[in-house]
Amino acid sequence: MNYWLFKSEPETWGWDAQVARGEAGEEWDGVRNYQARNNMRAMQLGDLGFFYHSIKEKRVVGVVRVIARAHPDSTTDDPRWECVDIAAVGPFPKPVTLDDCKAEPRLANMVLVNNTRLSVQPVTAEEWQIVCAMGGYRG
Repeated sequence: MNYWLFKSEPETWGWDAQVARGEAGEEWDGVRNYQARNNMRAMQLGDLGFFYHSIKEKRVVGVVRVIARAHPDSTTDDPRWECVDIAAVGPFPKPVTLDDCKAEPRLANMVLVNNTRLSVQPVTAEEWQIVCAMGGYRG
């Protein structure tokens, strides 16, 4: 299994909206960055990801699961852009902020800590375990 982080502006698409989609999930559409797109192309069914509220909140608020592999993004006719579908798995009992991650020495190499602008990014298994522990997530 691989782990990921999906960033979204909560005013545009937040955790509550993701949860409301239930098992049907939602396309992670609108991504227009090649590196983020390539990360989605590498995803497998069942991979888990952190759902991260960006902009003002800057915090991990929940866990999602990849339920459909990369496919054409329905929000554009441009064949370069693809997306995956994700479904909510569960909320973080205590959201983990970007500042929390930056303060944890074991997360010094985490992509989130070093490239806060990338909207879809990989997370190592060790980083996954550390952030889950920080947020009290027992999934």
